[in-house]
Parts: sequence; C-alpha cells; structure tokens
Amino acid sequence: MLSRVSAVARGLSVAGLCLAGQAVALELPLPPPGEDVVGEVRVIQAKYEDTFADIATANDLGYLEMVAANPGVDAWLPGAGTEIILPTRYILPQGPREGIVINLAEYRMYYFPKGKNVVHTYPLGIGREGWGSPVATTTIIGKQANPAWYPPKSIREEHAADGDPLPTVVAPGPNNPLGPFKFSLGTTGYLIHGSNKKFGIGMRVSHGCFRMLNNNVLELAKMAPVGTKVRIINEPYKFGVSGGKIYLEAHAPLTDAPEGQVSAVDKNAAVVNALLKREDLVQQVQMDWDRVREVVTAEDGLPVQIAAPHEAMASSETPLH
Repeated sequence: MLSRVSAVARGLSVAGLCLAGQAVALELPLPPPGEDVVGEVRVIQAKYEDTFADIATANDLGYLEMVAANPGVDAWLPGAGTEIILPTRYILPQGPREGIVINLAEYRMYYFPKGKNVVHTYPLGIGREGWGSPVATTTIIGKQANPAWYPPKSIREEHAADGDPLPTVVAPGPNNPLGPFKFSLGTTGYLIHGSNKKFGIGMRVSHGCFRMLNNNVLELAKMAPVGTKVRIINEPYKFGVSGGKIYLEAHAPLTDAPEGQVSAVDKNAAVVNALLKREDLVQQVQMDWDRVREVVTAEDGLPVQIAAPHEAMASSETPLH
C-alpha cells in the first residue's frame, strides 16, 4: 500500500513536492492570466517534540488544515521522522484578485496588495458554532495597534454564566484577546485581530471575529490600508486551472447542525454550484466524476487534477452523488 505522502505525490508535478525543513513565508507569485493555482505542497519530517499546532504556527498554517492533510497521523505526537504534508498549494478564490478575500470554509485569508503581482495568505480562527462569522463584502474602516478590548454585553454574560466573569475593559498586553493589532471592519461588530493564544488559529473558536497569528497580523498591518476591500465567502469547493489541467480543492463544509455533518445531497449541490460558477470550464471539459467523488470524500484541502480541457478522461457519466 502506498504511503499517504506517495499517494499525494502521484497527483502533483515533480516540482510540486519537495522536502523542506524550515518555514517558508506564504507570499506567493500570482499565476499567469487564466490560471488559478499557487504554491507547492511541501513535506517535512517531524522532530520528536513536534505537534501539529507547532508545525502549523511555524509554517503559516491552521490546525484543522494540518489534520485534514495528514489523516491517520497523531496530531499531538506524530513521532520523530514521520513525514508530514504541509498543504501549502491553493486554488485562489474566484472573483476579483484585490484587497482581502476570506474563505470561511478554508479558515484562510488571501491578501492581494495593490500594484503587486503576489498574494499573501494566512490561516484564520473564525466564528464558532452559534457565533458564525458573516458572509459579506465590506472594507477596513480602522486600524489600531495595541488595542484595548471592550467585551460586549453578550460575551460578558456568557462568561459570567460559565463562572468566568470579564471586566468591562481589558487593557492592552499579554492577556488581551485582541493581541497586538486590530482591523475594524465596516460590518458592525466584527474585527480582524491578533490573539493572546497560539492554539485556535485555523479553527472555529471566536465569537465571529477573525483571529490571526500575531506575526501575521503585524505583517498585514504594514501592508493593508484603511479602505481595503474585504470579501468574505464560504466556498468549500474550488475549481481552478493550472498548466492546462483542471483542479478541485475540497474542504469540509461548515455546519451548525447538531449531528455535525453535511449530507451527500447537499455536498453534491455545492460541488455542482461551484462548477457552474466557472462558466469558462463548464462547456470545455469532461469531468472525471469518480475522481471528483474521491476528492470530495477526502476533504483534505489539496488541489487534485480532475479533468483537462478538450480531453476525454476515463470517467463515469453519472453525476456526483
């Protein structure tokens, strides 16, 4: 049986898989016009003391995307020498490549600096069940270093009910949940900010705001001015083109359902809807629906080839179900 790393390698170009032992900043060159895939999947060998949380923080990744890309590996004790996949290859979200784009289903932000042919991408903590982050188009309306936190009444009441009362204001410093910097958004009540906790980036942990690693939020603070457009989407399935081939990237859909799962019917509809948004692809490819089913089932966040334009790949004619 092939190892997980070997199986992933089969779906990548040789240049797309490399052994790496140190963090690589996720500032990536934009692809040529008409193409959508950036970055490379990387593989590292875990050290004895490594955990997924440590590896994620060192490589601008979120905890859940590390778990999804490495099924069967113990997140808290991978073991010395274990090969760990770093899912640092992405299909860019559809739509204008400008400002900030947040994809909730990815727990990830993309920042397209004006006048530069690059994209910066960062992991995010987003709203937890019952406190979901919004889907919206807004702007950055304010920036503040070392902010104080004024917990709203609803959050104070929640903490009080749990026996953990909060003050009306938390001063700047190491105990401040906003970390060293905050961006205020035009969508009332929501912020992009740092955190006083490393764990939770790349998970559903907040009361709706967007948490970043502190080094990431400080880097973004230097680049993104007031007035920057912010587009918040929720797209677990992304189709994209690279080198004349069609790729699909699948993430676990967000849900507040008690059973915590999305039905196959709903996933089917979401995949089809995502494909229909790509009018440039629908009429010129024959999808390998067997491969699509595999990608949707895996939900590992890795772009996988599922078709090529004008090429009849061996496929089932039946739709995804």
